[in-house]
Amino acid sequence: MDGRDSTQSLLVLRKLTRAITDAVRVQMTEYLATLAPLLRPKLVLGDYVQGGSKESTRRADKAFKALQALYETVGGAKPFTLSRELTAPIAFTGDGLEITPVDYPHTVPSGSDTRSIMVRSPLTWVLTYSGFAPSRLPDLLKAKLRPGDELERFVLSYLLMHVVTTNSPGLLQMFDALHFPITTSTSPEFGTLPITRIGVGISTERPSDALILQSAELTGMDAFEEVVNVQELSALRDPLKERLLEIARQQAPELVSR
Repeated sequence: MDGRDSTQSLLVLRKLTRAITDAVRVQMTEYLATLAPLLRPKLVLGDYVQGGSKESTRRADKAFKALQALYETVGGAKPFTLSRELTAPIAFTGDGLEITPVDYPHTVPSGSDTRSIMVRSPLTWVLTYSGFAPSRLPDLLKAKLRPGDELERFVLSYLLMHVVTTNSPGLLQMFDALHFPITTSTSPEFGTLPITRIGVGISTERPSDALILQSAELTGMDAFEEVVNVQELSALRDPLKERLLEIARQQAPELVSR
């Protein structure tokens, strides 16, 4: 945050960040509600999912093989150690979508000791099917007794989201054009489980550890929220505009100003 690294500038940036976050979340939610049918597992996996059609068999075969391989390598390893094989048809509808803010721990110096702060990336969300928010997963892993195959369904839901998105390049391009890119990440506590994220084409950043600690001491909470990188607002790209301008420069450069 350079020379702006002060409590006052942080308050201004935090207010701006929250206003931007609210606007982005509303727009993103509307887009996801409209495009949710395109992210249903049966659309990619066909009749490998209960209720799916037999169309696009080659695509469905490829997607299911990828899903089986992921289930074996991810689900069979720690921390999940699932023993059952994945067989078709899969009983999973994936009718709704859910977004959850991304939080991560960050350690800051505090005198002769350290302090763990939970930091939120306000413009990045985990994209899951409804009912499978990542906040529930740690409790499932700790629980000695859990209902039936609930952990298996959780793992499967994340693998399905990953397989569906990675096998839908046109859909990913559409989200990119809407400035809401979809990416994949992992988390140390969940091993190699692919976690699908959706964000906006603007980054957020942490200020200095000293300012984070000061904020935590003022609020009395071990929590902090990253702030928007203001310089990137004016640098937002419009892929269609850029593509058409490039065509115009090639075909009639004298008519287009550089």
